[in-house]
Amino acid sequence: MLKVAVLVQDGAEAFGLGAMCEVFAEPYHPEDDNPVFDFVVATPRPGRVTGSSGFDLHVDADLGAADDADLVVVTPKRDFLEPSPEVAAVVRAAHERGAYVLAHCTAVFVLGEAGLLDGRRCATHWRHAPALRERFPDALIDSDVLYVQEGTIVTGAGAAAGLDAALHLLRELYGARHAATAARRMVVPPHRDGGQAQFIARPVPECDGESLGPLMGWITEHLEDDLSVEALARTAHMSPRTFARRFRDETGQTPHSWVTRQRVHAAEELLERTDLGVEQVAHRVGFGSAAALRHHFARVRGLAPLEYRRRFGAA
Repeated sequence: MLKVAVLVQDGAEAFGLGAMCEVFAEPYHPEDDNPVFDFVVATPRPGRVTGSSGFDLHVDADLGAADDADLVVVTPKRDFLEPSPEVAAVVRAAHERGAYVLAHCTAVFVLGEAGLLDGRRCATHWRHAPALRERFPDALIDSDVLYVQEGTIVTGAGAAAGLDAALHLLRELYGARHAATAARRMVVPPHRDGGQAQFIARPVPECDGESLGPLMGWITEHLEDDLSVEALARTAHMSPRTFARRFRDETGQTPHSWVTRQRVHAAEELLERTDLGVEQVAHRVGFGSAAALRHHFARVRGLAPLEYRRRFGAA
């Protein structure tokens, strides 16, 4: 059982805390076989913690509850330009002992105060990116993505991106099946992402544009088909050049990159749920050969397909 400590401060944003509760504080559901965490909410001064939305919290645990946590989460607060040195010290200590640290939206300012953003990629709400850049000029800020992971540090953009970042961590620790189950329970997309193993990114524009949304749904059901730009352009009744440009405008990715990610995700599910060989999995998801699957899987996930199965496959 992993211990998850969520840190809240006066001016706490309710949605940020609620999102972490939805992912990490759920009891065991036999029908889902979900992981259960040792979950605690902590604050610098136990007792009443003022909220930002017309109601307050009562928190019993102090910051010492995070001393042995495997994951320390910092939630946003209203006066984010005044990060708490006490909370920053807890976050710095957690990172130094190898724990995961997750901060999304304006909570990333605490990581800057802790000295954890220098030379690192990070994400925050696009509206606050200029203030973060001014305060911490050595941080490598990407305000166009949902979340970024660098090592054991995960930072996310505003509001619902906290769910995306938390589901990403759940996927990293327990595999695609448990992340998808949690997403289904919360009625949210199971995995919004892009980028590479140490830079997990999904551009803010959604994949639900009126022109390409239905096609993208069709792609996920026909991964074994020819999904080249030329073939997809014919299906969409566009020229390849127009299709590629519109696809990038709507998703922030090239068609090839997006399709490759969908094929890797489908391969993850087959590796977890079935005993199909790597060659069979490769053909089922449209890669064509085990070598192609290994190449793309390692680039996206940072490990080989069989190693992924050993970690996350069903018994």
